[in-house]
Amino acid sequence: MATKNSSGDATKTGVPFRYQFAAGAVAGISEILVMYPLDVVKTRIQLQHGKVVNNEGYIGVLDCFRKIIRHEGFTRLYRGITAPILMEVPKRAIKFSANDSFAPFYLRLFSAPQQTQPLAILTGASAGATESLVVVPFELLKIRLQDKTSASRYNGLLDCLVKVVRREGPLALYNGFEATLWRHIVWNAGYFGCIFQVRSQLPDPARSVNPVRQKTLNDLAAGFVGGVVGTTFNTPLDVVKSRIQSVAKTKGVKGKYEWAWPSLGVVAREEGFRALYKGYVAKILRFGPGGGVLLVVYSAVLDFLGSVT
Repeated sequence: MATKNSSGDATKTGVPFRYQFAAGAVAGISEILVMYPLDVVKTRIQLQHGKVVNNEGYIGVLDCFRKIIRHEGFTRLYRGITAPILMEVPKRAIKFSANDSFAPFYLRLFSAPQQTQPLAILTGASAGATESLVVVPFELLKIRLQDKTSASRYNGLLDCLVKVVRREGPLALYNGFEATLWRHIVWNAGYFGCIFQVRSQLPDPARSVNPVRQKTLNDLAAGFVGGVVGTTFNTPLDVVKSRIQSVAKTKGVKGKYEWAWPSLGVVAREEGFRALYKGYVAKILRFGPGGGVLLVVYSAVLDFLGSVT
């Protein structure tokens, strides 16, 4: 028996949670191995304050790629990848499995006969909030290692972890939690909400001559649109999250960036509204195609695991 899950796709009922978790983990690692250099570039651009002067800084994605490779070496594009690799398994697994688990919960809660656009958005937002609980420490360590101004202080992921805990305390690993929470809520609401809407407008794979091919094309299209929309809405929150997590907190000293919404005002006031979209092109290049890769791999792995139950 088949039913529609929260993203509007036909899947088998009763797929165990461990299969959803495994499919999400495989999807996440696949995406990050392909797209990680764009994350490094995005972070570097977001952490720039003000305008580029005397060629000190980055004026775009290609310029950032070129300068990192020329001055720091190609491997710098993968600096800090250990943290997101370790993070991706629980992060993506929780994202998709929570999304698929919240869907029937909300259907029962609101006595809805089937998934709707508002419920798809609510389900995605709930999955994002759940996901953010896991990712904050990994995100902080990744940002510290990616940031050009602080990367030289750390010899790697473990060294970064030890120094942050020793100098700032264990709770410092959750600096930027509130900003991360909002970032993930907004992105996942846009991503899963768009997946539902786009899939509903595409040809039904079950009626296609080649169902597998049509389903893959549907997933690529829905994931791409979802990635672009989610990124467009959450980039300002991602900018302030990077700013908050990049700076080590000093006891008794109030930081310039501490909470997400006030920080949005600080960035816009001091650097202009466009500064809230620093790194946007790099994020689109990553999360547009990356959103498609995520959904295709997740669906394929889940279908395979479901077929062997």
